[in-house]
Amino acid sequence: MKKRVLYATALAFLSVLIWGAFYINTLLPIITGYPAKYLCSAVFISHRKPAEVEAADLHFSFIRYVSNDINYLDKSVTSRFLWGKSKAIYRDGFGSTLLRRTNEAALKRRTIPPTAGAGYNQDTIAWPLGNLIPDTSTGLDKDALATVTRNLMIHNSYRGNVYAFMVVHNGIPVAEAYKAGFSTKTRFLSWSMAKSFTNAIAGIMVKDGMVDIHQKADIPAWKNDSRSGITINDLMQMQSGLQWNEDYGNRSDVTLMLYNNDDFAGFAFNKPLDFPVGSHWCYSSGSANIVSFLLRKKFRGDAAYWAYAPARLFNKTGMPDAILESDPSGTQVGSSYIYATARDYARFGLLYLQDGMFNGERILPEGWVGYSTTPAIHSKGNYGAFFWLNKGNSYPAVPGDMYFCNGHDGQLLFIIPSEKLIVVVLGYSPRPKNEVNFNQLLNDILATIKHDKTQ
Repeated sequence: MKKRVLYATALAFLSVLIWGAFYINTLLPIITGYPAKYLCSAVFISHRKPAEVEAADLHFSFIRYVSNDINYLDKSVTSRFLWGKSKAIYRDGFGSTLLRRTNEAALKRRTIPPTAGAGYNQDTIAWPLGNLIPDTSTGLDKDALATVTRNLMIHNSYRGNVYAFMVVHNGIPVAEAYKAGFSTKTRFLSWSMAKSFTNAIAGIMVKDGMVDIHQKADIPAWKNDSRSGITINDLMQMQSGLQWNEDYGNRSDVTLMLYNNDDFAGFAFNKPLDFPVGSHWCYSSGSANIVSFLLRKKFRGDAAYWAYAPARLFNKTGMPDAILESDPSGTQVGSSYIYATARDYARFGLLYLQDGMFNGERILPEGWVGYSTTPAIHSKGNYGAFFWLNKGNSYPAVPGDMYFCNGHDGQLLFIIPSEKLIVVVLGYSPRPKNEVNFNQLLNDILATIKHDKTQ
């Protein structure tokens, strides 16, 4: 009898061990892929020190136990945990790419043509195209704003680990601060703020007569089922009805897409419908990458596609050094992977605050900002077209006309038209465990604006 019990116990233990090993094995591409990709971009794009990145941004869950090897000669990072291994490589123009079922040599042979350089030295020309910041009063209490800045960056009054902070009022930068180790030249990861850049690229293509966002999406896999009714507009408003799980915890759709696939859009557009098209709102990074794929299909060749965002958006708006990374298939990761400076993000906000105009030139088509900030029907006033909205009162201290870009771990770009105000906050501030009180921060910034009470 005792032998039977021991045998049953051993068998149960072995079963649990096998199941545990199998489950861990399914997580290893994510556990090793996340730090490989993140660290590769941080080192070779942001020029951060590896030890600082590992201690600050990669010190959580299983990720903290991963071993990362950096090869400065071939600009790659290899990350290992248990029997799992992932490698990411950096390529000029493309940024960093996590290798998944991809021929590394073939990937390295791809090049972005020497397109449309900016043609100007930002350090010698005036804001907003350049970096010569005017010393102009905007009617804002600069001393009070300096106190807010110190409270955020030094005293941690609003909680969170903020790396960069910037405020633009009436088109003029009035506050700018960086944590030690970061500067005006540092490129910061956008995470989901990239979706709003995808909105801009789509808008410019609409202006150029290349895209109709209300036409049915050209995806052969959808032709013979109910997905055939999905449009780019449905995807941009997050109302496609496609099945999606945006949980960043473990094996969710978004983590599988970013860390275990070579074709992000293909992974997303192979999802079935959970709801009739246009009948339900569901936030989805997959939708943004499907849009990127559909935009790519409008070009005759990839050289023109890869050159389009730099030539038609970045160089036109004072962001010549911004990088929009691509997945292994070559589609730009419109959901998550832009690297740009704090000033670049502020300039992007200025483009929208000025109704698509920048430096006297119309970049976005007329009416595009209005379209982008019109609530998706089923979003309860919280979402437009790849922009978050405050019409749902998610920030009660802030005017309802505010709209914003919202990225993972506390990347935020707030645009408040009624106050002619732009606020940029970048860093590593996971939520909700370390909830950052952005509502209070915005309230305190708004309090520094001097309103003429006689009007």
